[in-house]
Amino acid sequence: MKGLRRLLITLLLLFAGPVFLYQAFKNEDHPLFIPVLIIGLLLAGGAIFMGFRGIRTLMRALFADAPAKGR
Repeated sequence: MKGLRRLLITLLLLFAGPVFLYQAFKNEDHPLFIPVLIIGLLLAGGAIFMGFRGIRTLMRALFADAPAKGR
């Protein structure tokens, strides 16, 4: 469940990051250009990070050795 939750967060960040970046580059002359750009870059980086973490968690859960019964 933890891996799927992380991948859902990744999906959310995959949409939010480009939206913020698009808004930042569309309004380059606005005084909030730099903060919106930084938020967009952090969201895009967070999407990449959470994607790797989610896939790693799923792989560990699927391919981990099953605990031996009776030991």
